[in-house]
Amino acid sequence: MQSSFLAWLPQSLIALVIPIVVVAMILPAQGADPRIGRQLDALVAAYPDHLAGHTGHELVWKDGMRMPVDDGITSKSAENFFDHPDIEDQFRFDYHLGAGGLPPDVDDDPGRVRFEPLFRKMYGDCRKDEVFPRLVDVAWLPARGGGTIRVTTVNGVDKALARVSAELDTLPDHFTKFLIPSSGAYNCRAIAGTERLSMHAFGAAIDLNSDETTYWRWEKPSAGGYYFWQNNVPLEIVRIFEKHGFIWGGKWYHYDTMHFEYRPELIGLAQPETIQ
Repeated sequence: MQSSFLAWLPQSLIALVIPIVVVAMILPAQGADPRIGRQLDALVAAYPDHLAGHTGHELVWKDGMRMPVDDGITSKSAENFFDHPDIEDQFRFDYHLGAGGLPPDVDDDPGRVRFEPLFRKMYGDCRKDEVFPRLVDVAWLPARGGGTIRVTTVNGVDKALARVSAELDTLPDHFTKFLIPSSGAYNCRAIAGTERLSMHAFGAAIDLNSDETTYWRWEKPSAGGYYFWQNNVPLEIVRIFEKHGFIWGGKWYHYDTMHFEYRPELIGLAQPETIQ
């Protein structure tokens, strides 16, 4: 039975009106930003052991749990953006490969925004002793006597880092000082100056030799409150890590050039390298 609205229309127009109404109902549900679909596709592809798919509005876990993608807050302060992000916020900044995106623009921090519940569900909460049972020791640059580092087996992080180590071991000797000694991998701690868990707390990050790297918190800002990007780490090292799914903290305006973390979803979406 036709609605009262359609009953007033000539039959010849009903066939035209119905498709328009259906399209009008569908488009708002898809969201205004078409990029979110690609971003969620990359997230699902990056973590196939955990994620079954997405609806465009929710991330669907293999155990049936659903996580909203957007918290509905359209305006966030810089502080709240990092302290209270949603899944969509993780993709606000584009990650660039190799020399691309260097030096970063002011406040451009690709990968530094993390929706903590997502990572806690995948890797566990170290404060509840959920991460430790999943850790293994990985030989770090064995040809150079680098010892071992402890990382998670979840998402194959241990295997990815072993591949990184094997490839780094083929670099010339002058790269060694950046790589050995490592400044650590697993560490159940918060990010300095915050209450947010570090990716080290999930066993999914590694720091290179801190004596040869730079960190924004070690420097004083300019009179205008700006930080000037500094880096000593060769891009040959960065490219090897990126090849195996790790992003580099040197791509952040709030730079942390010793830091690499496993974020294959951002590598999958990464902008092509710009040779400089």
